Amino acid sequence: EVQFVESGGGLVQAGGSLRLSCAASGFTLDAYAIGWFRHARGKAREAVSWVLSRDNSTYYADYVKGRFTISRDNAKIMVYLQMNHLKPEDTAVYYCAADLRDIDPTKHGYAYWGQGTQVTVSS
Repeated sequence: EVQFVESGGGLVQAGGSLRLSCAASGFTLDAYAIGWFRHARGKAREAVSWVLSRDNSTYYADYVKGRFTISRDNAKIMVYLQMNHLKPEDTAVYYCAADLRDIDPTKHGYAYWGQGTQVTVSS
């Protein structure tokens, strides 16, 4: 059974940093595309960053480029999202997700999801 457990969320002041972690189990991480998504209150869920399985190429939403970095450790079956220069508008529940297909998560949903971790950025 594919499972994810996210951690690392919390309350941080604007300009601060957080590192989200996603512990995966039940599958071989390097065979999957992995992504971080977020869902803010009153807004639709959006893809923040993702990494493809075929070549480990990474992608970022425009609003996090230069501030967030996604990484994966296939040996430890972990995925990370380093978030720097956080803004109040980054406040959301952040989810780790995966899919066997290297699909564009802005257009297609991923198959497997974690429970999410809350990130709150105060102004």
